[in-house]
Amino acid sequence: MNALLWILQIVLAVLYFSGGAYKAFMFDELAKQLVTLPRAGWTAVGVFEMVGAVLLIVPAATRWRPNLTAVAATALAIETFGLAALYAGYSLEVAATNPLVWSVVMGVLAAFVAFGRSR
Repeated sequence: MNALLWILQIVLAVLYFSGGAYKAFMFDELAKQLVTLPRAGWTAVGVFEMVGAVLLIVPAATRWRPNLTAVAATALAIETFGLAALYAGYSLEVAATNPLVWSVVMGVLAAFVAFGRSR
């Protein structure tokens, strides 16, 4: 179980960090697709995701306050399900190109990591 959680944490950290960087630094590209949040909103979400990605790995790996990993996973799951609600306003199509699908999957995986690390 521990190995599975580590694999999921690493995969989620990479996905959240890259997604957060995209939201924070590629606003013009994002604005063409979704206009639900202003630039400051997307930047805040992006920075939140990048910090959360770091907190998925560093506290558990260094054994310094490892409970922060569960807190970060919980916060990312809540944030991701919130974004899924925003994305649902645009499209409910089940396709790999729809951010709603990715958000739901990542939210479920983050919730699983939060549950596994909180025990």
